[in-house]
Amino acid sequence: MTGLGFTRADFPEGFVFGTATSAYQIEGVKFGGCGPSHWDTFAATPGNVERAEDGALACDHYNRWQPDLDLIANAGFDAYRFSMNWARVMPDGQRVNPEGLDFYDRLVDGMLARNIRPYATLYHWDLPAALADKGGWRNRDVASWFADYTETVMGKIGDRVEATATINEPWCVAWLSHFIGAHAPGLRDIRAAARAMHHVLLAHGRAVEVMRGMGLNNLGIVTNLEGSTPVDDRPETIVAHERNHALYNEWFLSAVFKGEYPKAALEGLEPHLPQGWHDDFPTIQAPVDWLGINYYTRKRVVNAGGAWPQIAYTPGPLEKTAFDWEIDPDQLRHFLTWAATEYSGDLPIYVTENGMAGHDYMLDGTCPDPQRVKYLRDHFTAARQAIAEGTPLRGYFVWSLMDNYEWAAGYDKRFGLVHVDFDTLERTPKDSYHAISAALRE
Repeated sequence: MTGLGFTRADFPEGFVFGTATSAYQIEGVKFGGCGPSHWDTFAATPGNVERAEDGALACDHYNRWQPDLDLIANAGFDAYRFSMNWARVMPDGQRVNPEGLDFYDRLVDGMLARNIRPYATLYHWDLPAALADKGGWRNRDVASWFADYTETVMGKIGDRVEATATINEPWCVAWLSHFIGAHAPGLRDIRAAARAMHHVLLAHGRAVEVMRGMGLNNLGIVTNLEGSTPVDDRPETIVAHERNHALYNEWFLSAVFKGEYPKAALEGLEPHLPQGWHDDFPTIQAPVDWLGINYYTRKRVVNAGGAWPQIAYTPGPLEKTAFDWEIDPDQLRHFLTWAATEYSGDLPIYVTENGMAGHDYMLDGTCPDPQRVKYLRDHFTAARQAIAEGTPLRGYFVWSLMDNYEWAAGYDKRFGLVHVDFDTLERTPKDSYHAISAALRE
């Protein structure tokens, strides 16, 4: 038995083992005619990002994609979940950049040449700045802009990708970015947040409709789910917990699979939703073929008082990552079974992201990361438990292939299976990379 405690034989036949990245975090946006995104604007604003770092160079994947794909193939992964940068494909959000399209064309061909199955994500937070200037996710027109982008990029690579996700982590796109203000565009505006929460779903539905019209299948959405634990049983604490759970975990799944929003979230958001929002559910509910779940941590919820939603978090007693995120593998099992039971039914489910930020360092040419090895072992065990309970889990993508630009944390937090020296850009597989490679090849 390997250091991760499993082999392929411990999972159902055909189970997909993969790793994942996102375009802005690894490619470098100063190459190939890529236009500015709202992340460039956000990072250029003092105080938003650690050390004011941005994705201009990132991991230079734009120029190093071939050896990076070799790392995926050499590990024994079946599939690679990657994203396309909207601002690279359409620098102003609407004009096509052939050089950008050609990059993703070569990238997909490179995967296939290495027997890596391409799992594409249309949007992983890189909204063109020109569209942000027009209101971005606050503007209902974003659904049409996204549909046009979808048709353009999938017209180039859609014939060769195995699966396509529309939006990655809509909670981050909308709530984290427009209400909490921690990600681009950095707003703290409940009206903006409510509209973004709705428009991101409308854009998802329009993209599914476009791809269906192109004859494409195996389409899904990727939601991030996070454990929400009330610190006590006082009524006000339970109210805050229920609102947190509704906003984080229920809003997007309920819209896509049930055509409604949860009451605990509507209580505060409904006055700020766009007129006629009820009428968009037939589009939002465009049928998907699978559900992606990203899971990392849980939070302990307290009632902050004051204005709605009165949600605050307090540190818990569990082991923590370098991000101070609590490690709770059983929440992964819970969310996999809960999502299937409450929403997606028999549809295939994929763990589209799971991983941790570690205090990783180089030592004599190697990178030991025992906490990550244990983290992955425990979370793969939780996935196996969910399967044993009847969950139609079909695959698991480890986040992330390599250390990269970690958004507002800059280059400080390391999630990779591969260590990146951000001075030289040298890649060094960590112990976790070797452990998963051994598991997949045994």
